[in-house]
Amino acid sequence: MHPDRALDRVPAPALFVASGLAQYLGAALAIGLFTQVPAASVAWLRLVVAAVVLVAWRRPWRVTWTRRTLVAAGLFGAVLATMNVVFYLAIQHLPLGTAVAIEFIGPVAVAAVTGSGWRERAGIGLAAAGVVLLAGVTLEMGGPDSATGLLLILAAAACWAGYILLGRRVALGGDGVTSLSVAMASGALVYAPFLAPASAPVLSSWPLALAVVGVAVLSSVIPYGLEQGILRRVSAATFAVLLALLPATAAIIGAVVLRQWPHALDLAGLALVSGAIVLTSVRRRPGPAEQGPSGPGDPADAA
Repeated sequence: MHPDRALDRVPAPALFVASGLAQYLGAALAIGLFTQVPAASVAWLRLVVAAVVLVAWRRPWRVTWTRRTLVAAGLFGAVLATMNVVFYLAIQHLPLGTAVAIEFIGPVAVAAVTGSGWRERAGIGLAAAGVVLLAGVTLEMGGPDSATGLLLILAAAACWAGYILLGRRVALGGDGVTSLSVAMASGALVYAPFLAPASAPVLSSWPLALAVVGVAVLSSVIPYGLEQGILRRVSAATFAVLLALLPATAAIIGAVVLRQWPHALDLAGLALVSGAIVLTSVRRRPGPAEQGPSGPGDPADAA
């Protein structure tokens, strides 16, 4: 069975749980690298390794590309790369939980703009409340670099919104994972002149190189590959709400790996996010005007 068809048999929320667990395992591994390699270069190395793995797996040169599909993949890759680099820079200045909560402004905004119906609207509200609770309700800006961190994470949020909309367009345009391999490669090339020189320590240390490979596979290859399978099946608004599962998976990794056990507000936030998933898990049948050659109508086309 084709890998993409196999993914279609798995419920989208289950795929998101697997994606989130892998992503935050990778984040936990990346934390230990920041003292040896600059955060932005760690993000770039993650893209490079992920691009190599995906290109070797999908062999995109066997696909017929048009100028439109190449431009779309290239633009998607630039946004994806910027999202990762800016986020890694932001968490140098902000607590991780706070940064993740602020970054959710991006997907929540996508859901608010592209969603329709009371289920999606109510789900958006529940998910937003859950994210706020999981972040600890209040934003603590303690250091002199707090303003810098805030600006960086807001930029990451904007990139995350772009990732959702562009990613869905790329996924519906053909083989999503193959397009993702091209996007990863193009994004890595865009930032190579700026971030490659500081990555030199990785070339002289096998443990460091293996750690980077682990970060890339866990935080890029697995999550983005799974998300491409999901993006073909759900609306941009539903995808944005499903992204609210990420704080829940982060809490699981924090408890199991870092011994950061959730408190009452964390559990309340998880319950709200679960309610959002229940409300948005029922997919409505598209009407004739929405049905196109790639499947149900794509809300991202209006963006």
